[in-house]
Amino acid sequence: MKLLFIGDIVGKPGREIVGAVVAKLRTERGIDFVIANGENAAAGSGITSAIAKTLLESGADALTLGDHVWDQKGFEAEIVTLDRVCRPANLPAGNPGRDHLIVEKNSFRLLVFTVLGRTFMGMKAECPFLCADELLKKLAGQYDGALVEIHAEATSEKQALGWHLAGRATAVLGTHTHVATADAAVLRGSTAFMCDVGMTGPHESVLGREIEPVLGRFIDGMPRRFEIASGDNRLSAALVEFDKSGRAERIEWLSVKATL
Repeated sequence: MKLLFIGDIVGKPGREIVGAVVAKLRTERGIDFVIANGENAAAGSGITSAIAKTLLESGADALTLGDHVWDQKGFEAEIVTLDRVCRPANLPAGNPGRDHLIVEKNSFRLLVFTVLGRTFMGMKAECPFLCADELLKKLAGQYDGALVEIHAEATSEKQALGWHLAGRATAVLGTHTHVATADAAVLRGSTAFMCDVGMTGPHESVLGREIEPVLGRFIDGMPRRFEIASGDNRLSAALVEFDKSGRAERIEWLSVKATL
């Protein structure tokens, strides 16, 4: 079986390339599950219910979110209406929204959830390691394989979670930094891992934003608006192949332009 996990979708360019390539990728690669991080899909900060529905209609089976989950006004009321969208599982229990999803295809039940890292991250969150342990234990018997997304800044924290869950998750895949890492591997216990699968959106940019304002801010420190860039639009994702027992066999990083 095959899982395509799409990294942070940034603004309109990111949404457009998802719409342009996902259906074709799904057919050509024989992909069973498409999961995407949509936390930057609304102008680079957060998501709305309308955008979530558009991404799901574009071919995603489920959407995950990260530390920008509440950036769009009113989304805390909208998220409860979205049955294929989950917020980070280790947010305080009082936060609205689902802390996990179970997506079923071809008689295989895939558990999907995100944990936020806590190193260099400002959002209040519980321990990602203990949260992942608790969910996997609590939901045992309800899933055949698990995709655990680690939305974090520090590569050490991401790698540590990968080893912590090796042999217990089908894949542990990272997001948040918008820069793909060259460490895709199948860990011991047949768990696919990658520190960061990269950004889906304009790569002629600084993390999806127009270059000149970001450069100016670094040089003189003056505040500027960081608008979403538009050049070199690409989809970044990890493609994981696994067997019916949920054991990963192969992982490949994909960088796809709309000219596919």
